[in-house]
Parts: sequence; C-alpha cells; structure tokens
Amino acid sequence: MIHNIVFDFGGVIFDLDYDGAVAAFKRMGLADADQRLDRYHQRGVFELLESGKIGVDAFVEELSKMCNRQLTYAELQTAWLGYVGGEVDKQKLNYIDDLRTRGYRTFLLSNTNPFVQAWAESAAFSEAGRPLGSYLEKCYTSFEIGIMKPDAAIFQHMLNDAQLKPEETIFLDDSQANIAAAAALGIQTLLVEKNEDWREALDERLKE
Repeated sequence: MIHNIVFDFGGVIFDLDYDGAVAAFKRMGLADADQRLDRYHQRGVFELLESGKIGVDAFVEELSKMCNRQLTYAELQTAWLGYVGGEVDKQKLNYIDDLRTRGYRTFLLSNTNPFVQAWAESAAFSEAGRPLGSYLEKCYTSFEIGIMKPDAAIFQHMLNDAQLKPEETIFLDDSQANIAAAAALGIQTLLVEKNEDWREALDERLKE
C-alpha cells in the first residue's frame, strides 16, 4: 500500500517551458543558451549550480563573464524563471493539499537551484499566496543535497532522511532516467508526460 508520494517539480507540479528559458537567457546575452541548458539535467556551470558545487555568487560572476557584462541576481532569477510556463496549476496544488488531509505524506525531489527555489518558497509561487513548502512535508533539492537525479544516492538520501519504505512510496517524474533510478531502489513509480494533469492516473495507483 502506498503511504508516501514524491513529486518532481518542473514538468510535474509546474509546467516546464524549456524554450522560454533558452529565450530568456539569450535575451540576457548568453548567445549559446540552447547548448548550455537542458530539459532534465543541466550541463557545465548550470550543472555546477544545481548540484550545489557552486553558489549563487559564483554563478552570477561566471554568467557575467559569459555575457561580457555584470549581471544581477534579479536578472538571473528572471532568466531561470523562464522555465516556468505560466501560473502554477491551482488544481494540482489543491489536490496535493487533499492528499495530505487523506493521510498521505507528500514530498518534492527535484533537480533545481537557489534562484528557482527562492521563487518557489515565496508567496509568488501560488495564486493562494502560499509557498511550495506549505503544500509538502519536505522538499529535497539537488543543490542543497549536493547530488542530482538520476544518481541513486539522492533517492537513498530522501528515503533515509524521511524514513520512507521504498515499497510504500510512489515517485512521479517526467524523465524516464529518473523513473528507472527510483524503480531500481524498489520505489513505485509513475512516469508522466511533461506538463500533463496526472491526478487521475495517481488516483488509480492509490486505489491499487
């Protein structure tokens, strides 16, 4: 029986707009943004940020060098938020709230960075003025843990920290590689199409 539900962030809780992010970084002056950004797993300095190997200040300075001008935190956060394809679906958030009232433990496991997470943990995240963390028991993020999906270690960290049994846990993600990594540890999984409404599919799994 499933007692714990773990959500990916981009493409699952909020709609992911890869093209919007590329366009935003290009407007900022990063001409080859389409070669540096990725839909699932960042590369280069972007990966260093999301894996926690460098912090915000170092990222600002590195991108400033790439763009040949001094960038600000606000400019870079705006560019990162190009990934966010519109307002977060309040129906999904209300559904997650409902899961908690039904007794399920709910978590986030995401490859993300301090710029996006700062938005997520602010009142600007939802129409209700509530931050992401108010909908979940705990958020596990790659930049804070220092490991990125699909590395098995990030899943194991979450299982250990939250004291979750893999067989009682279901993980929702839009990446086949991440789903495979979770399944290899005995976690139940639900592969969803990017930006789809997964509520009905999850309901069916919870009935099993």
